Amino acid sequence: MKITVIGGGGVRSMFLAKSIAQKAQRLHIDELCFMDNNEQKLRIYGGMAAHVAKLLCPEMKFSLTSDAVEAVKDADYVITTIRVGEDDMRAKDERIALNKGVLGQETTGAAGFSFAMRSVPALAEYCELIKKYSKKDVKVFNFTNPAGVVSQTLRDMGYDFTYGICDAPSGMLRSFALLYGESPDDIVGEVYGLNHLSYFKSIKLCGKEIMPELIENDDAYKNSDMRYFSKALLRDRKAVLNEYLYYFYYREQAVENILNADKTRGEQIRDINKNMTAELSKMDVENDFEGCLEVFNKWYGMREGSYMASETGVKRTAPWKFNIYEEDDGGYAGVALKFIENAQSGTTGTMIMCIPNENSIDGLRADDVVEITCDVNSNGCTPHHIGEVDEQNLELIRRVKIYERLSSKAIRNKDKSAAIQALTLHPLVNSYSLACELAEEYIEHNKEYSNGWK
Repeated sequence: MKITVIGGGGVRSMFLAKSIAQKAQRLHIDELCFMDNNEQKLRIYGGMAAHVAKLLCPEMKFSLTSDAVEAVKDADYVITTIRVGEDDMRAKDERIALNKGVLGQETTGAAGFSFAMRSVPALAEYCELIKKYSKKDVKVFNFTNPAGVVSQTLRDMGYDFTYGICDAPSGMLRSFALLYGESPDDIVGEVYGLNHLSYFKSIKLCGKEIMPELIENDDAYKNSDMRYFSKALLRDRKAVLNEYLYYFYYREQAVENILNADKTRGEQIRDINKNMTAELSKMDVENDFEGCLEVFNKWYGMREGSYMASETGVKRTAPWKFNIYEEDDGGYAGVALKFIENAQSGTTGTMIMCIPNENSIDGLRADDVVEITCDVNSNGCTPHHIGEVDEQNLELIRRVKIYERLSSKAIRNKDKSAAIQALTLHPLVNSYSLACELAEEYIEHNKEYSNGWK
């Protein structure tokens, strides 16, 4: 089996390589290819990933390439994790929105629309190559943000072999299991909503429902991503919330915190990655891996420690270090690998993915891509039936889903009026006049990557 990673020169490449290499023999993965069109980053971060893969599974063939056709040829599975325009464009995406007092976060905020303007055309080109050169029954796992808009648009374009993946829900479940001193394998959650806008309807640990007591558990607000919310809010919503719902329920607080911070999240990551890459570029990845890993741990530890800190005023306190041999917690590669394992095993497994609704959540269309708990087996992926949900939660989900539908239409047709409609309806913009300004500026901002808008 061959797995290809498009975007293999990203700073998280070692995480992917570790996850895949640890499970390669069990899942019969004998070839792994990392592709990136940034050759310097591919040499550095792809090279470090290659070293990790060789240490963990020397039998697996590992290759690096900047040739997309070579990368996807005969692939069984493809993971896409690209950043068109790299960190500089993200930082500008967010500042354009913030300059108008609008949240600029790259997935839930207005900046997500700008990012999708670049992401979708690039991913569509890769999907065409995948259709032509990969295995007939290839599956593509998209981790490229904004995953909600991107996953919806790719499906609307007819790429029904694409699945949106995100490690936020599974990461929260893992933290809850560890909070109770249990194995992450023994916790399951019923999730419904959209990517970065989802609600846990139920959380069961070792077969026992724990969500009501979890909402009352003070330690959960200290040692998990429930830290971003008040207990009163979770009681009111009768649900545990995806961490990114912070931006919707504390909108003005988030914007104020970001504007008062020295840098936005995009600017933080841009500067951390730039400094890390500059330092690593002077080092010999192949012959001084330990030295390179020390540099990586220093800079990436800063990135992890500052996660959502500017937006919320709350910092993660746990120290961070990349451990090659420690049992992997999966991350987004873990979501893809769980899908593969379920598809191979002949049994049905439960996981959380972004797939078409198929009438599982009342009030949404069948072709709406939703983030939901689903059953995966050799026959495919089936969403759990959720049915009727809290009307306040549904109202927010529907509003953002309409934004995603209109964004899909705008990006597919390069339609400025649809872009304005989308941004007007976005709950974090909620203004026609601001939407007009944002659409104009984002079209200009992205003309090098997506021209011909009308």
